[in-house]
Amino acid sequence: MQITDVRIRRIEKPGSMKAVASITLDNEFVIHDLKVIQGERGLFIAMPSRQAGDGGYRDIAHPINSAVREMMQRAILKEYEALLQAEDKKI
Repeated sequence: MQITDVRIRRIEKPGSMKAVASITLDNEFVIHDLKVIQGERGLFIAMPSRQAGDGGYRDIAHPINSAVREMMQRAILKEYEALLQAEDKKI
């Protein structure tokens, strides 16, 4: 499986969520609404989720193992950093 496209939309509102991402896998499958979050230890991604009946949130799509999660996180954060650098150059 290869990540063949990453799209990032920055979030301008103050808060810990910095962007929303979409990734395409093998030019055939898209996952929308991955979130780029600023945590205490740095940036990380959160999988798309939906509120459950008990008030908690459940991921609606997620990788089965940590290696795939890390691959997704690296690709998304790389694209997010590139977007920030491009915006800095415009200023």
